[in-house]
Amino acid sequence: MAFLVSQRTREIGIRMALGARRGRVTKKVLQQGLRPTIAGVILGVVVARYGGRVMEDLLFGVEPNDPVVLAGVSVLVLLVATAATLIPARGATRVDPTVALRVA
Repeated sequence: MAFLVSQRTREIGIRMALGARRGRVTKKVLQQGLRPTIAGVILGVVVARYGGRVMEDLLFGVEPNDPVVLAGVSVLVLLVATAATLIPARGATRVDPTVALRVA
């Protein structure tokens, strides 16, 4: 995510130079970064629900469709993805717009 945000530094600089607020730009980058994560979590839960029966013999001490485990892992993945998106996005919005416009 940091790489993708660094690739968009110029775009973010233009937005900031045109008067976009930091919070709004951060929110936009966060939304774009979390869309694939949310889709992946949904797909992962669906696959886990149906694929859990196949893997049942390999699981020890956990039910294949344990809702607490599925919810816990989903929340953990979303938290990590949020941090991985938010940190570079906030850094990019703190760059001076004139410096960001010079980045090629």
